[in-house]
Amino acid sequence: MKKLLSGILMLALMHTATAQKFEGLAPTPPMGWNTWNTFQTAMSEKLIMETADIMVSSGMKDAGYVYLVLDDGWMTMERDSLGNLVPDPQKFPHGLKAVVDYVHAKGLKFGMYNCAGTLTCAKYPGTRGYEYQDARNYAAWNIDYLKYDWCNTHGINAKEAYTTMSNALRKAGRPMIFSLCEWGVNKPWEWGAPVGQLWRTTEDIWQVFDSVHSHGTWDALSVMRIADLQDTLRRYAGPDHWNDPDMLEVGNGMTYTEDRTHFSLWAMMAAPLMAGNDIRKMTPATKEILTNKDVIAIDQDPLGIQGFKFSDKDSLQIWFKPLQHGDWAVCFLNRSSHEAAVNFNWKQTTVVDNVFHYTLKQDINYALYNVWTGKYEGTTKKPFTAAIKPHDMVMFRLKQQ
Repeated sequence: MKKLLSGILMLALMHTATAQKFEGLAPTPPMGWNTWNTFQTAMSEKLIMETADIMVSSGMKDAGYVYLVLDDGWMTMERDSLGNLVPDPQKFPHGLKAVVDYVHAKGLKFGMYNCAGTLTCAKYPGTRGYEYQDARNYAAWNIDYLKYDWCNTHGINAKEAYTTMSNALRKAGRPMIFSLCEWGVNKPWEWGAPVGQLWRTTEDIWQVFDSVHSHGTWDALSVMRIADLQDTLRRYAGPDHWNDPDMLEVGNGMTYTEDRTHFSLWAMMAAPLMAGNDIRKMTPATKEILTNKDVIAIDQDPLGIQGFKFSDKDSLQIWFKPLQHGDWAVCFLNRSSHEAAVNFNWKQTTVVDNVFHYTLKQDINYALYNVWTGKYEGTTKKPFTAAIKPHDMVMFRLKQQ
């Protein structure tokens, strides 16, 4: 009996040590807005409050964008005499609490940033050695989301560092989403599920469709280069533990067509949707993309399955994603710089999700609902044919009739 009790106690301790995050905070991929892609460290109280206003008035909040996240640069360059992080009084003259309260009053949630290293990527104070102290402050400030980066971490073990911060957040007692911005260097998908709700899978994104952007010592990646790296990781993702291919670049300089394709791909991959544009100045076209309810519904589908690249031939890709109630999403994507012809025979092509064990049924006719036109465009009874323009796509929700 003593041995049995000892074994049960050991299992309980092991479970506690490996399953410390707050559960149930991200049943679908988190959605929100982050300062970094447009503003880097040039944030302010005025910017944050104006952005909160627009998130509500533009319909973004109603579309699901609820997290407003301050990225790197919100604090002063030094901790105070007690070792606490200090919100920059020049950027936040009325104090951080006033900003957090304002955002919460809008029905939004507030997020912040720090880093597992000794310094952040922009050389502000990192959290290494201050994990529990910083976590207590985040809880006291009523923070809902922590993005935790991976700069200046020489000699630090990633799994240990992120687990320590996760435990610190848990001990601080305030439920908040923990975003592991580890860039995929140490394969966080293999150990991140009990630690946080999402983990970055690649280097940073850049506002280009299909190339890289050199920063000298490292390369930022394009939309398509990031998509190339996701398909083998899908088995690790699901409700409350998501692969994160980085923030959205919609509205930041690509063409309207490329922005639509970018947004569609992120939805097919069940990616967190964190806008990174200046939404105070966004065009109606950008707003239309970011708030497309039918595309967002595919990203936010409760089944929680990351889509997969079914085929890739001559730069014409076909992506599939199983959805709840037997529906599917499909995206025909032309990666090339010339027009591409599609001729897809639903009845003669077997589509199987070998990871999550779903099969597209050939004995029924699905209705083809175009999520970008909002119109039904036939059924799977007949082959789908189209000419797709460069960098464009056609995306359907296949609805059982």
